[in-house]
Amino acid sequence: MSAKARLLQLAAAVVIALVAATLAHAQDLVIGQVSSQTSPVTATNAKGLYAGFNVYLEHINSQGGVNGRKVRLVNKDDGVQAPKMIELTKEFAADKNVVALAAYQNTGGMAALAKENTVAELGFAMIAPFQGDKAIVGAPNWYPFRSGYPDEVAAMVKEAAFQQKKRVAIAYQSATFGPTIAKLAKELAVKQNLNIVLEVMVESGQADKIEDSVKQAGVAIGKADPDAILLLVGGRAAPLTVKAIKESPAQDAQIYAMSILPAQEAFKVAGHKARGVVITQAVPFPFSATIPVVSQYQKLMKQFAPDEALSFTSLEGFIAAKITVEAIKRAGPSPTRDKVLKALNSMGQLDLGGIYVDYSPKGREGWGGVDLTIIGPSGKLLR
Repeated sequence: MSAKARLLQLAAAVVIALVAATLAHAQDLVIGQVSSQTSPVTATNAKGLYAGFNVYLEHINSQGGVNGRKVRLVNKDDGVQAPKMIELTKEFAADKNVVALAAYQNTGGMAALAKENTVAELGFAMIAPFQGDKAIVGAPNWYPFRSGYPDEVAAMVKEAAFQQKKRVAIAYQSATFGPTIAKLAKELAVKQNLNIVLEVMVESGQADKIEDSVKQAGVAIGKADPDAILLLVGGRAAPLTVKAIKESPAQDAQIYAMSILPAQEAFKVAGHKARGVVITQAVPFPFSATIPVVSQYQKLMKQFAPDEALSFTSLEGFIAAKITVEAIKRAGPSPTRDKVLKALNSMGQLDLGGIYVDYSPKGREGWGGVDLTIIGPSGKLLR
């Protein structure tokens, strides 16, 4: 081969390498999410998480992304089935462009991931899942934001005791965390000297059985004559249960619900009777721009998703995306799963805009607060 031919061959190789490097740099950075937007148990909150997460990504991508690369959220639907969540997580592991996992939803699936240490074994970081239970987010490589369901239940039991409620009913959902959290609620209630007069399970996983189950629960609660009800139910069953209670002899009982009850849905289904329902919240209040991160959230929602209603779950998705993007930025110009993990472990206290998370090898702490809100006369949540 002549010197000229070798020179041309070398030049071609350099060009090919540069093109390959450019293409690799231009590839989107992918964040994997498993969350069911089709299940009646999770759909409302799943859609909110997805919307809020994508609004923040649109904001970042409109500014050129992270080091010139767009960040993209890919959602997979597990149908709220734990084995399916594990399977889909392993699918993400097979895609080298997936640099982290975030905003997962489905307590049963996440409990299985934590128990089997799947996230760490696959080399991923799990950022801001829709879960704050220490038994789950305490697993290696999990970086929580929201407070846990146990924190919410503790807050509602404490409030019921403070309000001197004497006869308490517990209504809990059949799927995911329902039975476990009902057991905890009963234990906490006993410690607070609350008299539990009824424990009733509400079908939440099988769509064709929800309405009949809710009606039966409403009848049982009415007969028990409680002065307070701990409503540990989410999805489509939650607002229907509120309606059933408000149409029963127990209509004047104070309802304490978890953050998974969509307030607007409860008001839509039960009407003005939903007024006064107390709902615990595991993330900050999204309707008043009293802290910088909420102000930013409201501004960007209006800009990128003007038809999307403000909600706790869309704010949670927004904040999850903010934490994720910050970790990717700190991972350097060529982020990998391992680099994102190292960035999170060395992050320390991160100011998200008036609220904080704190991640280090010694501990991974989320927001940590629980607020009490109440459904107002127009269906809006008040503090």
